[in-house]
Amino acid sequence: MRDAGPTPQTDAVTTRPEPPLTGGERETLRAFLDFHRSTLAMKCEGLSDDELRRRSMPPSTLTLLGLVRHMAEVERTWFRKVINGEDLPLVWSDDGDYQVAYDASGSSRAEAFEAWQAEVEHSRRIEREAESLDMTGYQPRWEAEVSLRLVLHHLCHEYARHNGHADFLREGIDGVTGA
Repeated sequence: MRDAGPTPQTDAVTTRPEPPLTGGERETLRAFLDFHRSTLAMKCEGLSDDELRRRSMPPSTLTLLGLVRHMAEVERTWFRKVINGEDLPLVWSDDGDYQVAYDASGSSRAEAFEAWQAEVEHSRRIEREAESLDMTGYQPRWEAEVSLRLVLHHLCHEYARHNGHADFLREGIDGVTGA
């Protein structure tokens, strides 16, 4: 485990799991996904709500808090709606507009992180309870059945891409880089 250390704003410590070097497929995918989830949390540690809402560069509305909200929607969609077949709206949009989550101008750390962490816990439960990575669910946007394996890979990709954005956002706020 890698320890990011305490942060001045929250006194929280985000521990980032190191994926196994010789683990099985499911264990490795699970660990990489948790690694990426932890990375996003680390990028937000020690920042005020105002800093978390700081925009990257006009006209973009991209913020760290917006990324957290977006990833709550991503977790909810892929695990609960696609794999678990739950009929529920997005967290921030009853109309299914994923872009709404990016606008964190009226959001707080507490609100965004509570929603994101709740969705992560649902995702972990669904993955744990699935008999195998071959389990499928229907992805209506693709009009296709997709496996839990694909969902885990897709979420790793989604987090990795957005964690790159988070790197730049964090550096622009207070100069912190790395991890």
